[in-house]
Amino acid sequence: MRRVITIFILIIISFLLQSVLFSFDNIRGFAPDLLMILTMSFAVMRGRREGLITGFICGFLYDIFFGTLIGPYSFLFMIIGYLNGAFHKDFLMEDIMMPVIIIAVDEAFFNIVQYILFFLLRNRTSIAFYFIHIILPQVFATVLATIIIYRFLVWINKYLKKRVEESENN
Repeated sequence: MRRVITIFILIIISFLLQSVLFSFDNIRGFAPDLLMILTMSFAVMRGRREGLITGFICGFLYDIFFGTLIGPYSFLFMIIGYLNGAFHKDFLMEDIMMPVIIIAVDEAFFNIVQYILFFLLRNRTSIAFYFIHIILPQVFATVLATIIIYRFLVWINKYLKKRVEESENN
């Protein structure tokens, strides 16, 4: 129960930071995607199930506050969380390179799907402009934030694991 409450609080804090401090509608595209970092981190640290659930909640917040429909972001975040959970078995928690590579791929995938759904289908075909001015800066900002935030999330995960083990032993 403590894990669920902690993850929910982390999701709310990440959402508030992303929507208020890092402004989702940043024209330059230099805002890190904290909800994507959270989804990736818990999927890689805890597995597919937790990645799927965390992804759904993060995507649902995107849908409610930033989307025009309920569902597209939830589904996209769920897919990303589930697929990232596959790396759970081959993963050393202290290793930072694997999460950095995963988040770069996730963020690029997320932005390409956004481009296809929201621009390409409306006959805005300037993919080079979108890639250079939106996708690359977004990936770069999210990778930099991952390097900083990921270690904190690992520490939280280890603390929660230790608390669960202590409560099971008592």
